Amino acid sequence: MNANTPLTGLLPTHAAGVSHAHESAVAQVAGAVHYIDDLPEVRGTLHAAPILSNVAHGKLLGVDSSAALAMPGVVSVVLSADIPGDPMLAAFAGDEPVFAMDTVQFVGQVVGVVVAQTAMQARHAARKVKLSIEALPAVLTVQQALDAKSFVLPPVTVKRGDAAAALAESKHTLYGTLEVGGQEHFYLEGQIAYAMPLEQNQWWIYSSTQHPGEVQHWVSHALGIDNHAVKVECRRMGGGFGGKETQAGHLAVWAAVAAVKTKRAVKLRMDRDDDFMVTGKRHPFAYEYRAGFDDSGRLTALQLQMAANCGFSADLSGPVADRAIFHSDNAYYLQDVDITSYRCKTNMQSHTAFRGFGGPQGVILIETIMGDIARHLGLDPLDVRLRNLYSDELVSPSTSSGRTESSAVRAEPVEAPRRDTTHYQMKVEDNILQPLLSKLELSAQYRRRVEAISAWNASSPVLKRGIAITPVKFGISFTATLFNQAGALVHVYTDGSVQVNHGGTEMGQGLHTKVAQIVADELGIPFARVLCTASDTSKVPNASATAASAGTDLNGRAAQFAARHVRDNLAAFVCGLDGCGAGAIKFKGGEVFSPVATRSFDEVVKLAYANRIQLWSDGFYRTPKIHYDKTTLTGRPFYYFAYGAACTEVVIDTLTGESRVLKVDILHDVGRSINPAIDVGQIEGGFVQGMGWLTTEQLVWNDKGYLSTHAPSTYKIPTAGDVPEHFKVDLWPEPNREDNVFGSKAVGEPPFMLAISVYEALRDAVAQARGDGTAVRLTAPATAENVLCALQSKA
Repeated sequence: MNANTPLTGLLPTHAAGVSHAHESAVAQVAGAVHYIDDLPEVRGTLHAAPILSNVAHGKLLGVDSSAALAMPGVVSVVLSADIPGDPMLAAFAGDEPVFAMDTVQFVGQVVGVVVAQTAMQARHAARKVKLSIEALPAVLTVQQALDAKSFVLPPVTVKRGDAAAALAESKHTLYGTLEVGGQEHFYLEGQIAYAMPLEQNQWWIYSSTQHPGEVQHWVSHALGIDNHAVKVECRRMGGGFGGKETQAGHLAVWAAVAAVKTKRAVKLRMDRDDDFMVTGKRHPFAYEYRAGFDDSGRLTALQLQMAANCGFSADLSGPVADRAIFHSDNAYYLQDVDITSYRCKTNMQSHTAFRGFGGPQGVILIETIMGDIARHLGLDPLDVRLRNLYSDELVSPSTSSGRTESSAVRAEPVEAPRRDTTHYQMKVEDNILQPLLSKLELSAQYRRRVEAISAWNASSPVLKRGIAITPVKFGISFTATLFNQAGALVHVYTDGSVQVNHGGTEMGQGLHTKVAQIVADELGIPFARVLCTASDTSKVPNASATAASAGTDLNGRAAQFAARHVRDNLAAFVCGLDGCGAGAIKFKGGEVFSPVATRSFDEVVKLAYANRIQLWSDGFYRTPKIHYDKTTLTGRPFYYFAYGAACTEVVIDTLTGESRVLKVDILHDVGRSINPAIDVGQIEGGFVQGMGWLTTEQLVWNDKGYLSTHAPSTYKIPTAGDVPEHFKVDLWPEPNREDNVFGSKAVGEPPFMLAISVYEALRDAVAQARGDGTAVRLTAPATAENVLCALQSKA
């Protein structure tokens, strides 16, 4: 099958809404695509490898590189003193050095790089560099950081109503704690950069990055030159998942600084072990909460402390922890709530963006509370979840939040508050939670299966099953409003073929494919006629990261607008030829229709060129409606919400703690799908990655701050064998209610949180095995060891 052929085998009249194969799929399967390490190297290219700290915290007294310099092929050792510009990275907090200077702050911090003729020579030599370090006390846990008040950023508190008073009045209360581990990105293509010096102190940087614009800024800052002298290019990444949003910039800076010193092109590709040791992970979180609720299971009060393990520098920890606050409601109305978020500084890798960006760490806590409430009251957890959903129901006037309102003394009438506004004051206007959950409950036969599982468990002394349905409500937009903008270029060539360049990056998620589909429809031409080219800072400047699930929303709309400008130029030209209004001109199926004549698109393009009509244009898009006060964490940070739900059935072995996912049924909201096959693939992949986070992917640091699980031998991501045989995905049949490109919704991150149904099903299995009705304390990931602990412990 040609990569441009729809998976249905039919030739559609429209490009969007069809399951076209990924634009690189055939070439990728054939091994014919180029990642950065596949590119031809310019003559004289050198290779760099990092010199890593072996101490978690200490004074760096000296670096002895004599043994390394004596090794075959070694050209140079590059340290902080060799940086021509600012020795601090251009990160927003300004708290992270390019290379460690006076102190080291985690095991794996890069002190410098060795440059050699080959990658293996550089790696071997880097291990011969001797570091003189005077050890200092290290902070290695969240609790140690809280005790020492060690923070990368100040704590943040968000409140609504009076949680303390509401707790005091609540019919029932629960206290609980939870620990959720981090997660290694484990992209198939590791971190890599290739820095090539050009004439007149200009630079060409190949970077496997989700944010070429930031790499450009970081490199120019470190080299002490203007942004315009640095071109950053990325055709594709072999996976990113957030791990290449900021931290790809480190390698680009290290390679560029080495290239300045050696005056030759330098490539830096870390091996997998070094990648593990150097780069940040998903933030581990620790929680403490008190929840109040009534006899029906409705939440009446919540006090929540969230502590994020940020590592040694801020990186993106601020917005990650903010989004965890935003998503601590998930699908549920929080009436009287008090949330405090601590951003803890520890002597570990600087943790960073990861698919969901704090959302999963917020969602899992509230889902845990819903499960705890259900077990405390002896109710079905789904009924408790349904009872707490956002809705247009009036807020009960008997709550403390009702008493704290000042409406009683106002002269003008005030509309009574409803259960449709988040704790950060955004109204949930596109709520489909109730019908979506009800539909999945029926299609997955949840009630029947609950009864069947209970009967099965009664006759099975060792193996116990559990089941859970959990929803997701995920806000789409960058919470930092300024990043919600995008640009694109559309070029129509004289043969009628079209080239698109936009500010987004392709990491396997199908962004270029979707953008090409959108542009093809805007011009009324076949999908095969559109080509998306490499992300390039010299074409679209100041582009935002491809993150926050907004890649298609932003770049697809910008590309659509650029194509529309060209189409309007062509329509105006044709209406001049045929003496009709421009609105009468139609573009469809590779042809251009007017009331007078039908011409091929290619013919119209040739005629337009001969008449000096502009055949290229730019497009720009900024997300509407959003606003956000970062000091109070209130406003409308999201353009819309994406929704979904999953029903998962699991089985555990009560003797070993081993578990297996048996069945998964998903109903997910992607709006009007631009490419159903790609969207379903994202849902499946996101779910399995989330399942890994919550079951097998355990990061272990020893008491010296050394990451013990730094290779596939000790860090276990899900395999094909972990995917259940019954894995059913359905799409919710409704377009986005907001004016988004094609009526679609973002699909990259929201499905990740559907895997929280696995965690809740495991807790259900543990509860059924214990049979005592008490709360289940299950540390995530739910490894066999942690499941055994949950089976044996009493809350």
